Formats: sequence, C-alpha cells, structure tokens
Amino acid sequence: MLFLAAFIWGFAFAFQSQGMEHMGPMTFNGTRFFIGAIVLIPIVFLFKKPGEKRKISKKDIKVTLIGGIICGLCLFAASSLQQFGIQYTSVGKAGFLTTLYIILVPIIGIFFKRKVSVFVWIGAILSVIGMYLLCVSETMSINKGDIFAFCCAIVFAFHILSVDYFAPKTNGIVLSCIQFLTSGICAMICAFIFEQPTLTEIVKGIVPLLYVGVMSSGVAYTLQILGQKNADPTIASLIMSLESAVSVLGGWLILHQKLTGKELLGCLLMFIGVIGVQVFDAKKEKEITE
Repeated sequence: MLFLAAFIWGFAFAFQSQGMEHMGPMTFNGTRFFIGAIVLIPIVFLFKKPGEKRKISKKDIKVTLIGGIICGLCLFAASSLQQFGIQYTSVGKAGFLTTLYIILVPIIGIFFKRKVSVFVWIGAILSVIGMYLLCVSETMSINKGDIFAFCCAIVFAFHILSVDYFAPKTNGIVLSCIQFLTSGICAMICAFIFEQPTLTEIVKGIVPLLYVGVMSSGVAYTLQILGQKNADPTIASLIMSLESAVSVLGGWLILHQKLTGKELLGCLLMFIGVIGVQVFDAKKEKEITE
C-alpha cells in the first residue's frame, strides 16, 4: 500500500506543476483536499461490512475526530511550508530538504522510546544521499526558503508519527476524510485571505486537480493511513520517500524531462536503501515467528 502511495505521489508532481499555472498554492491545496474528502465519503459506506451493526462509542468518535484534526493540521502546515519554501529557494533544494523526514522520523521516534536498527539507519542514509543526487543541482547554502523547507520536513515527520499513533485506533478511511476536510478548510481560509480564488481558474486547472485530488489525496493518503496500521513509521517514511524517484520518472514520461547519470544514480541508491530495509525487516519478522 505504501509503495503504491509513493508511486501515485511521485506522478502527482507533474500534475501539480501544471495546476499551479492556473491558480495560487492555497487555492490549489484547498481544492485538492476537498476533492479528496468528497471522494472518500461514499467509500466509507462501501467498506462497511454487510450486516455490521457495531455500536460506535463516544470514545471512538472522539479519538477519530481528534486524530483527523491533528493529522489534517500537520498536513496543512507541511504543505504550506513547502509552498513558501519553493518561493525563496530552488525546487531541487526544497525537494531534498523536505524529504529529510526520512532521518527525522527515527530521530523523533527515539524520544518516544522507539528502537531503530542499524540497517534502518543505513537505509535512511543511502536514501538521503540518493535524494541529494536526484534533486540538488546547485551548491548547498542556507536561506529563508531552505529554513521553510526544513521546517516542512519536521512537520511531515510529525504527520507520519501522528498517523502511526491514530491509524490502529480508528477507521482509516474516516480518519483520512476528516484529515482532508481539516486541511481543505485551513487552506481555503488562507486562500481567501491571501489570494483571490475564482471558479474560472479552478475550471482551467480541473484535470491536474482531479488527479491530485482523487489519486494523490483521496487514494494515496488513505493508502498511507491503511498501510501504516501494520508498519513501523521509520520504514514507512523510507518507502514513501520513493515518491522523489517516481517524480523524476513522471517528469520524463509526462513532461518529457530527461534523466541525467547523476539522477539515475540517486534513484538507484534510494531503491537500494528502501528495498534493503524491507528485506531485512521481512527476515527479522520471519525469525520472530519461527
């Protein structure tokens, strides 16, 4: 599920690039999150088992509502910080700094008494090196945009950990729906304050909005929540980081952008890091069950 989510997110970058030609970042984010929420509403009922009459307690409702709002606020904050970062720094730097959540998730997890194996650290380091080769073409320097992008990585790390905490305790699809409604409301409030959203610009960007809203938001983020029910958050962050590699593939297929030797090497290192952790994790689980 997490691999599929990363694949969908990767291709979303090309559609996001097209959509941003017609509207502001807050308008785009707000609309995509609302579309994602609308898509999930009927799925909530479709996934309900026939004849299921389990009484939902007030505690279940409270946990799902709180979890959805917390995850939604994290998603809104991370998406906004990423957009601000791109305004002041290059896309390559912003992409690299944002995906530093790969390292930040296990580091933050230590404070919550989570054990992190040496193999996971090695995989994380390989993935970060791979992302650097893949995304960064200029010399590294610190500016306002870099700080925004790094803060975005921190918030995304907390988003992954929040999903890890609430997903096993709630209905994943309902949690995802509340998350999108929260993010959409926050983004549209900011859009009406800082931008001038119109129906015309939304209609012009409807194709990328539908892909990002339905597939990237509605499908992929729900796959993340469902997938993280039985996955370690550190390993989950590594798998989802593959979106950077897939985004290059999407740029090549959709926008006809070419891959350089350095970018191909970066993709290779990322795949080695992620697959290596998956193989080790599978062997470890097999040893425990035996």
